Amino acid sequence: MSRTARPVLATLVVLSLVATAGASAPATDPSEAPGPQNQSPTDAAALVAVLPNPVAEGDAGEYVVARFSEPTALDGWTVGDDDGAAPLPNVTVAGRVAFTADPAALPADANGTVDRVVRVADFPRLANGGEQVVLARNGSRVDVLGYTDAPEAERWTGERWVPRGATDLEPARGGPGEVRAFVTPDTAVPLDAIVGADDRVLLAGYTFTSDRVTDALLAAADRGVAVRVLVDDAPVGGLSAREVAALDRLEAGGVAVRLLGGDAARYDFHHAKYLVADDRALVLTENWKPSGTGGHANRGWGVALNGSEPVAALNRTFHADWTAHDAAPWLDQREAVDPVLRESASGSYPTRIEPTTVPVDSTTVLVAPDNAEASLVSLVAGAESSVRVEQMSVGGVETPLVQAALAAARNGSRVRFLLSSAWYAEDENGRVVERLNAIAEREGLDLAARLVDPGGRFEKLHAKGVVVDERHVVVGSVNWNRNSLRDNREVAVVLTGDEVGRYYAEAFDTDWRGGGGGGDGRQPRLLWVAAIAAAALAVLVCWRRVQFEYEGELQG
Repeated sequence: MSRTARPVLATLVVLSLVATAGASAPATDPSEAPGPQNQSPTDAAALVAVLPNPVAEGDAGEYVVARFSEPTALDGWTVGDDDGAAPLPNVTVAGRVAFTADPAALPADANGTVDRVVRVADFPRLANGGEQVVLARNGSRVDVLGYTDAPEAERWTGERWVPRGATDLEPARGGPGEVRAFVTPDTAVPLDAIVGADDRVLLAGYTFTSDRVTDALLAAADRGVAVRVLVDDAPVGGLSAREVAALDRLEAGGVAVRLLGGDAARYDFHHAKYLVADDRALVLTENWKPSGTGGHANRGWGVALNGSEPVAALNRTFHADWTAHDAAPWLDQREAVDPVLRESASGSYPTRIEPTTVPVDSTTVLVAPDNAEASLVSLVAGAESSVRVEQMSVGGVETPLVQAALAAARNGSRVRFLLSSAWYAEDENGRVVERLNAIAEREGLDLAARLVDPGGRFEKLHAKGVVVDERHVVVGSVNWNRNSLRDNREVAVVLTGDEVGRYYAEAFDTDWRGGGGGGDGRQPRLLWVAAIAAAALAVLVCWRRVQFEYEGELQG
């Protein structure tokens, strides 16, 4: 989809029922493919990807990827299509192996997703219109991967078409350690990782307008630290004048700035919100702007962490996006930008929830669209006692993660949904609350949903937080809708441990108690006519600004 014609997030969500609670519906209907996507793969080998329609002339660089879970001698193995099969060379392989007629023509991004490339002399010519790829051993089928209507330069995984250059990262799990847990606006996002950096600072965001963070990055650059900032090139509503000014300041101060996007973008939005500074990292639910990082306006969750594997995983993700074909230097984009005016949050709020350092048993880094959906659906659906969901919105009852939460409730877990009551989300979220509470009443589930009542403690709910069994906590940029899970670049961490679970569970419970509507969690629809009337003058004076803010918050 062209980045110049991206619609508002709310219109991107396509509702379809998840067939089972533990698995999400594929982005492309598998019934359209000519034959099964995966037919009885063995434990030892399975087809995991196919690229039928490369950019190169004559479709040079077509390949098929198979995963071998143990060292396997390929004598007697074949790979084929509807027209025949080609014998594989007699070599021993393991891991993810790409088979192709011309390794030299393989797209550059393919080498980063496989462990080995093997030349197959009579590799079949794959049909762009669709067919079945068959992996066989001694004439017996091991696995089948079917596809249809191959888009140019995209690979098929059996569930979705992956754009050129998109990563295929696995969840990255680190062992025991300590993290600094906090919520905003009670705590301004800590910048000590930037202040203490000696080598590198890598900041990834959707939008960037914070003077406070800009000052810290420029000070690091003055010390000789290599500072890089990577943001989305076309956030909903456009780049604001404040963002343009901030990026100009960074560039002038020696910070390297790139924007992700363009017509050949790998993802709809670069929506991740994290930072790597030497051996430390920050992962946020909030954008890098005053409302999210400076103690103003937004209820958000954040975590400061260390540990070699989580930090390395975030570094790998940043490097993959920074070097991708759709990452362009800010100065190359600057003249084409038509900045829009947007007001900045400046209010202050009390500290009710103090930050704290707590131990964790493990930290797992998840990335969308690579691995977040399957991991989060499994985590939520597998809850043993409770699920707490604090989200700006959830994209509808039929979305995969809401269905996973319903599955947890049907298995006996206590489930609570707390959603934003901001004017741009109230009506849609109110309908979701009504539907969830109706399902709970009809089925006798221990499930309740309500809209948040900030009660002066913050202005609006923007968090994307989940607590499962008071032991597993999800903090990051992932919204509970299909677009976020399948089309955006997102980053989240799963923190596992009793103390970290209690911290965020208590933060959730504090916000839950702040809401109205009675003990059963049901909240009457708030009156909105007066709010619209009060805002009418502002809409008439600056409709564009209000509209941009509305659309941007839906996506953000």
